[in-house]
Amino acid sequence: MLNEQLRSVLERMPKAELHIHIEGSLEPELIFALAQRNRVSLPYDSVEALRAAYAFTDLQSFLDIYYAGASVLLTEQDFHDMTAAYLERAAADNVRHAEIFFDPQTHTARGVPFETAIKGIWRACQEGPISASLIMCFLRHLSEEDALATLEASLPHRDKFIGVGLDSSEVGHPPEKFARVFERARQLGLRLVAHAGEEGPPAYIESALDVLKVERIDHGVRSLESPALVERLAREGMALTVCPLSNIKLRVFDVMGSHNLRELLDRGLAATVNSDDPAYFGGYMNDNFIAAFEALPLDVTHARQLARNSFTASFLDPERKRAYLAEVDAFFANANH
Repeated sequence: MLNEQLRSVLERMPKAELHIHIEGSLEPELIFALAQRNRVSLPYDSVEALRAAYAFTDLQSFLDIYYAGASVLLTEQDFHDMTAAYLERAAADNVRHAEIFFDPQTHTARGVPFETAIKGIWRACQEGPISASLIMCFLRHLSEEDALATLEASLPHRDKFIGVGLDSSEVGHPPEKFARVFERARQLGLRLVAHAGEEGPPAYIESALDVLKVERIDHGVRSLESPALVERLAREGMALTVCPLSNIKLRVFDVMGSHNLRELLDRGLAATVNSDDPAYFGGYMNDNFIAAFEALPLDVTHARQLARNSFTASFLDPERKRAYLAEVDAFFANANH
């Protein structure tokens, strides 16, 4: 059991969230409310039945229900309400800054205009209780042509997002499949991240770095299988946005006690803790911290390191990073431990 002092530190410490899919924060209650508002029929007759369906065996079985949940998002207000709910929840966990993924292709494929999705999400971020930026993700199970078309469609809204990412089914869709669209995004001055090394091999992390030229690796937990890669990630200070509860739910690790978060830190890697798809994976930021610290030999020193890493790895400007890091240091200097 986690002692109360450490639990309190984890809950109260300032932190940034760098790996959150906004569509994955859609709670069953809100799915049902939006379904009613939009007269969308769902294949579940109650909130409880929908929540009971959240029994995934792998990434694909999760994605199937994730896309079904997204079907209720039709209007700008729907996207706003979903995002506003996440930001309130993040603020309650003392998240100070979030870099939020959104998946426009999930919505444009259903006939929802790109503009409808991004304007609703962005408006909630402007009004929200915490600092938030948007990262547009491409779905890797679709073609690069589809991703390029999405990037072009996004350009009238270039002021509303800071970067691009790559998500969805990893196995069989290596990063190099998206070399051209990432090069185009880089020329546009966008920040670059990609999911790699969750279910895919360490080679996917290498090609995300070498071919896509990403600045952050989302997940990256399989990096430890390659000593040369670990050495490189440590040397380059390449951040990994690790999602503990997600990794257990999707069977990347069988139990939290076998998660490699502590080892990533021990090997000098800039690991961070994040919630991924919190509505589906059993918890938001503090739930992820508490689950990891309960199961692994992690202490207050690791808590401070993870909090610092989250701001250092963010795409905030240097001055704001310094301010948040000073807040972290002041918190730990005064924390009762």
